[in-house]
Amino acid sequence: MSARSGGSIRADEVASPEFARLADSGALFILPFGSLEEHGSHLPLGTDTMQADEVARRVAEEFRAVVLPTVGYGECRSTRNFPGTLSLSFETVMMLAYDIASELSRNGASKLLVITGHAGTGHMAAIRLGVLRAVEANPSLKAMVLSDYDLAYELKGKEFPEDDGHAGLIETSRILNLRPELVGRSRPVGRSRPPRFMLLPDPEKHIPTGVMGDPRGAGAGKGAAIDDYVVESLCALVADNFKMKRRKSSGGR
Repeated sequence: MSARSGGSIRADEVASPEFARLADSGALFILPFGSLEEHGSHLPLGTDTMQADEVARRVAEEFRAVVLPTVGYGECRSTRNFPGTLSLSFETVMMLAYDIASELSRNGASKLLVITGHAGTGHMAAIRLGVLRAVEANPSLKAMVLSDYDLAYELKGKEFPEDDGHAGLIETSRILNLRPELVGRSRPVGRSRPPRFMLLPDPEKHIPTGVMGDPRGAGAGKGAAIDDYVVESLCALVADNFKMKRRKSSGGR
């Protein structure tokens, strides 16, 4: 992939003078966060990272934005005892978000979108706090922080079940759309959830399959429609919050 792909720009593929020019021009910088985390026995550990990367790429194409290298780890409290989950501490995630946002501001960037494919409560709080502290210290930096699941889960109760969740119908459909060769054919159903408001050292005992919901009806077509909804909704937010013009409609991949 080239530094410029369909209107998006990869920060790690441009030289220093071009980075300076982009920052000075008021370009939007997009920082994807993912995780290396258990997603049932049917989805890959990089599920959250793949989703964040795809959303970042498509949104970047709409605004000629700069996509920063993805942070492929997160704070994964409820799944940390499953094999393959590598969970960072709250403090590490917070400081990663703070340091990257602060360094962007030091380099002259004024617009930052952080999009995370992992939506754990602690993970989201850590990123928000880190970026907020950077914005407070650098008032010229404007920033948005959200998970693509803040938008995807708006479809629950409409086109998807209310009880859908981690590695369920929505998430499995999205990976079938992006990387179908990585999705297992046997898809466990998970109906149990940890008790509300309880602080548990072993939450995996309450979600033994690692799945919340029923992914058996997942399909690539559903995943494509979900991704289109997420990208369209996020582009509308970016255009409004940052007062930016879009290049085109994002109705497709």
